[in-house]
Amino acid sequence: MEERAFAAAVAEQAGLGKEEAADLTRATLEALGHQLSGGEVRDLALDLPDGLADSLPQHSGGAHPVPLRDFVRQVSERTGLNEAEARRGARAVLTTLRRSVSSTHVQHALAQLPAEYRRFA
Repeated sequence: MEERAFAAAVAEQAGLGKEEAADLTRATLEALGHQLSGGEVRDLALDLPDGLADSLPQHSGGAHPVPLRDFVRQVSERTGLNEAEARRGARAVLTTLRRSVSSTHVQHALAQLPAEYRRFA
């Protein structure tokens, strides 16, 4: 899936404009990438369009998961969306990831996070 199509899918699911959805997607991927191990970030980046892969922070460390509420708060602060919008938007990004990216890489990435993320997406 191309970056524009990804953002359009997120916009539709989250009820946001395409610009807001693109910013939200980048913020969500950045916050997600900070929680994953460096290897999972690299694997996930391989399946993303280049523009989206650039949103994932590259590192060589281990996974550092945070509770879902903290993740949503980070996305909210990064985008300026209120927490309800950020929650709806982050869910749309994770759902779109599950539908459009290699399910193996997304499943491995989500497995490094608390179980609430898998229910959330």
